[in-house]
Amino acid sequence: MRATSITGKTGHPAWPTSGLSFGGDYNPEQWSEQTWAEDVELMREAGVSLVTLGVFSWGSLEPREGEFDFGWMDRVLDLLHGADIGVDLATPTASPPIWLHQKHPDILPVTRTGERYSQGGRLGWCASHPIWREQALRIVRAVAERYGAHPALRLWHVGNEFGGGNRLCYCDHSAAHFRRWLEARYDAIEAVNEAWGTAFWGHRYADFDQILPPRDSETVANPGLVLDFNRFASDALLEHYRAERALLGEISPGVPATTNFMVGRGPHVVDYARWAPEMDLLANDHYTYGNDDARAQDLAFSADRMRGLDRGAPWLLMEHSASAVSWQPRNLAKDPGELARNSLAHVARGSDGAMFFQWRQSVAGAEQFHSAMVPHTGTRSRVWREVVELGETLRAIAELRGSLVEPARVALLVDDEAGWAWRAGPKPHQSLDLAGIARAYHRALWGRNVLVDVVAPWTALDGYTLVLVPALFLVNDELAGRLEAFARGGGQVVVSYLSGIVDESNRVRTGGYPGAFRDLLGVFVEEFRVLLDGQVETLDNGWGVSDWTECLHADDAAVVASYTSGALTGLPAVTRRELGAGAAWYVSANLDAAALRDLLGGIVDDAGITGPIQAPVGVEAVRRRGEAADYLFLINHTDAEARLRVSGVELITQARVAGDLTLPAGAVAIIREGR
Repeated sequence: MRATSITGKTGHPAWPTSGLSFGGDYNPEQWSEQTWAEDVELMREAGVSLVTLGVFSWGSLEPREGEFDFGWMDRVLDLLHGADIGVDLATPTASPPIWLHQKHPDILPVTRTGERYSQGGRLGWCASHPIWREQALRIVRAVAERYGAHPALRLWHVGNEFGGGNRLCYCDHSAAHFRRWLEARYDAIEAVNEAWGTAFWGHRYADFDQILPPRDSETVANPGLVLDFNRFASDALLEHYRAERALLGEISPGVPATTNFMVGRGPHVVDYARWAPEMDLLANDHYTYGNDDARAQDLAFSADRMRGLDRGAPWLLMEHSASAVSWQPRNLAKDPGELARNSLAHVARGSDGAMFFQWRQSVAGAEQFHSAMVPHTGTRSRVWREVVELGETLRAIAELRGSLVEPARVALLVDDEAGWAWRAGPKPHQSLDLAGIARAYHRALWGRNVLVDVVAPWTALDGYTLVLVPALFLVNDELAGRLEAFARGGGQVVVSYLSGIVDESNRVRTGGYPGAFRDLLGVFVEEFRVLLDGQVETLDNGWGVSDWTECLHADDAAVVASYTSGALTGLPAVTRRELGAGAAWYVSANLDAAALRDLLGGIVDDAGITGPIQAPVGVEAVRRRGEAADYLFLINHTDAEARLRVSGVELITQARVAGDLTLPAGAVAIIREGR
């Protein structure tokens, strides 16, 4: 892991809206001016306070090179300002116009196999191409000079979903940029040879000029090369973000800027933990998957990771869906009430708003069947009614804007570089999803309403009682020492299999697994033993394991559970080493969900870590703390009503609650608690 040296943000700016932000992407260029007037009236009815404008507008603002048409944008901004609706104005660089692709087709990305993409998609540009940078900054300047002082402007939205289509480009411009990046990182070519282990297959480099991106060949590419190319790609896109952001700051100083992340399961298209300090406020796009049997927990994991990127400030849910999306194999409509539950689950965990893609559902184009706040059927629809109800709810709870989620006592360490390293080359279990392991550990505590901060490995551990390290494949030399100090000071550390296996260059740490954490844990693994699909082994306490086991020896640790079946019968699977006032645990196998709940549940119980209230499984409970009051979010994700012991004022209905609350199936309650 590289130490983060990014220093863009100087403080937390004023929030773009007076209350919680509510609205979505607005694309008026798709509609007539008569529809614009209707849109503004409907926005007033729904209580919209902020819209993202202009994301895909370059071709409409500059239909031919050098010929600008700002009139329509002028009128839209004035309409919105007249209705007291703030604007999150995008630089329109997410989608270059056709004339630019026709004139400079070589700005389009090149695939690993050497094929250049054609016009017709979005994010059709290579971050390393000098002509692209020149053209992008030209349109950014034009937009900023015209609208940088407009009274509707609340926030700059730089580009859109960076890397969501152009993450990796293998063209000659990228190759040259990559070589410059490597020279700055390594200084000498021999350092590259050492880091990548180029003696294998005799692929030693004599000079930086010999290095190419990991383009297609007859075999797999060098894992060290692949990892560094992923790092470079993230940095190249960040360099472009910085260029646009700097120009906006020069022309319209004082207006905050962000871009929309896509924080979800990971590893991500760019390294969000290292991008986060560049944002004036953090924003995220999040969409659930219809085939996910725990969509509510997926929302929580994403929100907990967003909060973990900047624990000192609220963030913004910039996009999610009103109902079905249009890009999954089967696009499921949301159930009644799910729109509110999804939105408020993000608010509960730190978002100061709920925004959607998009305002009005498109009738043409690539996302014509992606749901929107105003669906094809218009206002005669359940979706519209639920949108209006959500707007009313957000206004009713506006007082909690600026409050922060109460401090978590559990940290879960994740790193995009570790995920890229795992994916970079051949591995013992080709289909094993490390991000799924992290989510399984989070899910075991989510069911108990134990709050977890999902944070980068370099995050300060002060204030935490338990640190989870699930499948952190790549680590630096410093982390194990920090975790040992944390444990000796009274903390609990739980490390899973496939953690600490490689160093920052993606080189295996020799001497026995789990590599960097072997001394911390007091164990020695001599061999991985991958299980066949469907194969299950049992432990002496009744726990079941699948997919992954290890030949583990407890050199200086107590055995918590051992195998009673299979080739490892009699050997330990889970260990615990006492360290000072704390302990370090090692989980060498893929425990089933019940076993993982049992293990982690026992640890948090012993540590006195609890949720904000007692609640049935599936009733989410999260507390935000403000200067004047605390706010308890209760979200019933089950199909049965729940009875809860709470007191205060329920903000949505303004009803007083004195000890007993019945929360219907699928309902949400937000309690202002007395102090």
